[in-house]
Amino acid sequence: MKNAFRILIIFLFFVGCNQKIEPTDISKMNGYWEIEKVVFDKGEDKDYKMNESYDYFKITDNKGIRKKVMPQLDGTFLVNDTYEKFVVRFDKEKVYLDYVTDYAKWTEELIAVSDKELVFRNEEKKEYHYKKAGPINLTGNGKETK
Repeated sequence: MKNAFRILIIFLFFVGCNQKIEPTDISKMNGYWEIEKVVFDKGEDKDYKMNESYDYFKITDNKGIRKKVMPQLDGTFLVNDTYEKFVVRFDKEKVYLDYVTDYAKWTEELIAVSDKELVFRNEEKKEYHYKKAGPINLTGNGKETK
């Protein structure tokens, strides 16, 4: 009986640790995100100390774009016209981003989202961990960055 109780407590702990993503949480993805690490399916990590590009997300009504941007030293971002469109899909207890480009279609599962953290898992079981990023501003002249 004690073993069954212990197993139940451990199960509830793990279930409680998983974030349930609500439709209102999706707007937290909007903005600039810098990749921190990739966790591979066998458990190995690849850490990213410095990034030349960030991912920019803009979502409205469960439709969005993802674009690579390059931060500049003056606090701006270098951008181009290339982006990927996606649709946010809720399926049971999980949330997916379904991407479509002229060249491919793929899906990523949204594992966690908050004001500071974003985690995706792709079809190859790789997890991509992002942290919220802002523009770099080394000018120190008090100007606000865009």
